[in-house]
Amino acid sequence: MFKAELSDSSILKTSFDAISSIVDEVQIQTDSEGMRLDALDRSHITFVHLELKSSLFDEYICDVPEKINIDTDEFMRVLKRAKSQDRVLMSVDEGNFIITFEGDATRTFKIRLIDIEYDNPTPPQINHPTSFKVRFSILKDSINDIEIFSDKIALEVDEDYFIASADGEFGDASIKYLHGENIKEHEKALFSLDKIREMLKADKFSEEAEISLGTDMPLSLTLTMVTGDGKLSFLLAPRLETDE
Repeated sequence: MFKAELSDSSILKTSFDAISSIVDEVQIQTDSEGMRLDALDRSHITFVHLELKSSLFDEYICDVPEKINIDTDEFMRVLKRAKSQDRVLMSVDEGNFIITFEGDATRTFKIRLIDIEYDNPTPPQINHPTSFKVRFSILKDSINDIEIFSDKIALEVDEDYFIASADGEFGDASIKYLHGENIKEHEKALFSLDKIREMLKADKFSEEAEISLGTDMPLSLTLTMVTGDGKLSFLLAPRLETDE
């Protein structure tokens, strides 16, 4: 039996707003410790990991581990119907992922489970030379500034600053943030602006992001809830200068 009840629908909304932009289908795995998923987009550019511990939920029961295979777009369409004050109840019956919103009215949706041959992907083990934290709002502002001139974004860190920049055909942009971390290296890598924008749709998950960066290495972006009950992380492959 699996049953989970959550008083704050925004946690699921913000998570799957990002996830559904990256992958079409996922397998949500549940056990006594909570819910989690690992997924890789079709182009093998972005890896995503979500972990929601049982302690996050108002009520959580999982006697037997479940594998819930769903279409992420369908799940997100249902989640968008949740009102801010609604409680979210999740359960599974034979062939359906059942989502119920309890508020002024009780509304129940059944999402058909899909058949997918699924082996959970695992991210490569990468030892980034630098890690630091930055406010999520700064990342979102940087994306909006950079997209004026380019569809690529260079992320750079040195002893003093975290820098987002772009060199476009019609202009350049640069955003510098004094990180205040103990960093001795100078690292820089280039990424797809659209891919980072997909990740940043999870803006309500955490007010702060941890970035791990290395020269021409994948970008690691991790969001952790203040309570420690949830984590959403992404690993994004870099764009090389030879990429078109």
